[in-house]
Amino acid sequence: MRRNVHRRRAAFAAFLVVMGPGIITGFAGNDAGGVTTYTAAGARFGFALLWLLLIASLSLVIVQEMCARMGAVTGKGLSDLIRERFGVRWTIVAMLALFIANASNVVAEYAGIAASLGLVGVPPWASVPVAGIVVWALIVFASYRVVERALFALILAFIAYPVSIAILHPDWSEVGRGFLPTVANDPAVLVMALALVGTTVTPYLLFYLQASVVDKGIDRESFASARLDAILGATLAGLFAFFILVVSGTVLFPAGVPAQTAAQAAQALRPLAGEAAGLLFGVGLLAASLLGLTVMPLSTSYAICEAFGWESGISHDFRDAPVFMGLVTFLLAAGGAIVLLVPKEQLLPLIVVSQAVNGLLLPIVLVFIMRLASDPSVMGSDANGRVRGTLGWGIAGLTGSLSIVYLVASALGIG
Repeated sequence: MRRNVHRRRAAFAAFLVVMGPGIITGFAGNDAGGVTTYTAAGARFGFALLWLLLIASLSLVIVQEMCARMGAVTGKGLSDLIRERFGVRWTIVAMLALFIANASNVVAEYAGIAASLGLVGVPPWASVPVAGIVVWALIVFASYRVVERALFALILAFIAYPVSIAILHPDWSEVGRGFLPTVANDPAVLVMALALVGTTVTPYLLFYLQASVVDKGIDRESFASARLDAILGATLAGLFAFFILVVSGTVLFPAGVPAQTAAQAAQALRPLAGEAAGLLFGVGLLAASLLGLTVMPLSTSYAICEAFGWESGISHDFRDAPVFMGLVTFLLAAGGAIVLLVPKEQLLPLIVVSQAVNGLLLPIVLVFIMRLASDPSVMGSDANGRVRGTLGWGIAGLTGSLSIVYLVASALGIG
């Protein structure tokens, strides 16, 4: 009995040492763009798309596990492996698309910060520069461990969403019916469904997860704990996406409030569900935006520096990793300047472009991941088996098809 207790304690201690990359990556997916998409889905269609959110969340679990496994087994980031296995030309295409998408998404994170703090009267000219400087200083001057702890602190603020649900008391029988698959004959539902899947499994998260596994020094021997971290992170990401959608579907859908942004949702919740619910939703949006503002530039810098063999890592400084830190600085500075200088009505098309680029990039990245994770010359005995391979290729095919249809529907102005 004592031996079993000691084993459990040792396993838990090992997990605490390794824990971080998977959980942070999962929650980072619920950034300003994610909160906006889940909010819009609930406001427009109630609980009808919960079944699809479940499928998307399970897909994220499978893909995150593969990326964490590749990082632990090879000791290399995803873009590093893509360059080695597929050559520089494909690498340049993937990195260019990733940079455009992530640069646009940094703007969305700043917009989320400005909107959430605007609920309590803080003007954008104050909130945006302060947020950018704090995040930049954290990345440039702090160690990996300190940055990780700061991101964990932001994750704690996500508790605002389940607390909001406790205040609202949704009809759980109605919520449960949302998990029964239904397909409505409505192009707008199709477009929203495609956007929901695309915001749950996003390319930058996959690059960040594998890079942070390598940066933290996780190897094959400690991968059992890293696998649990990746699976737990994706599962919690899906759970909190569920909370966001249920809050929106409970309050905004019955009232016919078609909130297109998370800030609109927070503002609408205050008169409909009470001041506390609206402010809590705003707190969650602020945490999500700050988390995304930190992870997005890091993901971009990790991927590009790994792809071209430049030094990378949070624990380095400008002298050791000038390109890595330079990219982080540029993305944070340029994103903040755009939010402050560009009129609000012109920001939305920029964010839509970033979603389109992500839609094109996602199936390509998933094909890279599947070929790498299934290749014994790369992964050895840890390569995907038949079951993992079938599930992974199924996810790649599904998300690829959905992304293409989403882009076509967007081009035709459907939804």
